[in-house]
Amino acid sequence: MNANRRQCLKTILALGAGAGLSTTWPSRLAAEMKSVDSRRRLIVLWMPGGPSQMDTFDLKPGHSNGGPFRELKTSVPGMRFSEHLPELGKLAEHLAVVRGMQTKEGDHSRGTFLVRTGQRPGAPLRYPALPAALAKELSPADQSSPGYVSILPNSFINPPAFSAGFLGASREPLTVAGTADYDPAQQGQTDEAADNDSPVNLRVDNLLPPRDLDRERLEQRRQFWELLQQSYGAPQRVGPAATHDTVYRRAMQLAESELVEAFDLTQEPDEVRRRYGVDSFGQGCLMARRLIERDVPVVEVSLSDGPAGLAWDSHADNFTVVKRLSERLDRSWSQLMLDLKSSGLLEHTTVVWMGEFGRTPQINEMGGRDHFPNAWSCVLGGGGITGGSIVGKTSEDGMEVTDRPVSAADFLATLCHAVGVDPETENMSEDRRPVKIVEGEPIREILA
Repeated sequence: MNANRRQCLKTILALGAGAGLSTTWPSRLAAEMKSVDSRRRLIVLWMPGGPSQMDTFDLKPGHSNGGPFRELKTSVPGMRFSEHLPELGKLAEHLAVVRGMQTKEGDHSRGTFLVRTGQRPGAPLRYPALPAALAKELSPADQSSPGYVSILPNSFINPPAFSAGFLGASREPLTVAGTADYDPAQQGQTDEAADNDSPVNLRVDNLLPPRDLDRERLEQRRQFWELLQQSYGAPQRVGPAATHDTVYRRAMQLAESELVEAFDLTQEPDEVRRRYGVDSFGQGCLMARRLIERDVPVVEVSLSDGPAGLAWDSHADNFTVVKRLSERLDRSWSQLMLDLKSSGLLEHTTVVWMGEFGRTPQINEMGGRDHFPNAWSCVLGGGGITGGSIVGKTSEDGMEVTDRPVSAADFLATLCHAVGVDPETENMSEDRRPVKIVEGEPIREILA
């Protein structure tokens, strides 16, 4: 039983005791438990750098573009994945592969913005990233905890693509172990360089107060801060001052909330931590599960190590890079799905695997694959999705989409529907103009 279920049951038992355990109490209990479990959730597995569709979910065995990887049969007849994704293959009945992705931005920065917002870059409007927009719709009106947590984001490639845009500071993601700036000293560093015997520790920076600061002194400091804020003219506060106030209040609420426990992975048995993988992505997936259990509606985990944080940018030695990343992905993603399934949360949680584009079918002289937005793949799974589905088809050489092309906006509209949000829902922009979450046609054949 997860934390929310325990808390819900504790509350309802208290209510029941006060009501003398009337005959209507069992039905009230069932309804309340159902409402907790039926809230829609979203996990985004973000793959910066552009993963190779030709070596993961759309292999071309026997063709000169195909490369050395073999296809592997999955739990769904006729649906095949890379040999390096065997555990995901066992869960294929929960996954839908979109093989007809066709976008028009082959630059990391521009492609990232397009597939995360549904908009071409360069517009004067600060469009929000879709995870932020969906978190706004999926969060209860009275929710004080973060609606959107982003684990291991490497946003330097295009910061606006990871922001809440005109939705404001209150909708910005809470980040865990994020990187906002490119540091050349990080070039080539991966989790493999770390101590593989111990799980990587991920934490929210500055979440807890200093150890020598007791609760009473902390409360006195907050009261003094509130006094200063009031004297600053709160009703008229706008711009940076309002943003500062919002961020500060969110931090204080979080530091005092029960959600803090979700970020403490030492509470998990060592065996569980190792099943997810001791690397940062594996521990990020474990943290995502813990956050979803505590009703955080949107969680994102990035596999963002390697050169410049663009892990999948395999211009050279593609097959070594993709094999290593696929093995990590397979272990962590499959364990996340299994745990969500066993707890009953998978049917209410949509999981999406995506990057900013794919890789060229042709293999270059360095044994790598280059940027390719013309025909690539994304994967959806879990709640709201008809698993065991394949949408779209590419040519025998992988160079073009031959059936059911899907644009970035179409894919994001599909994701909206999967989590029960109308993509035409409007938000008011900074210039007081209503803007839809995304304008695209959903892929209805994979929506449950």
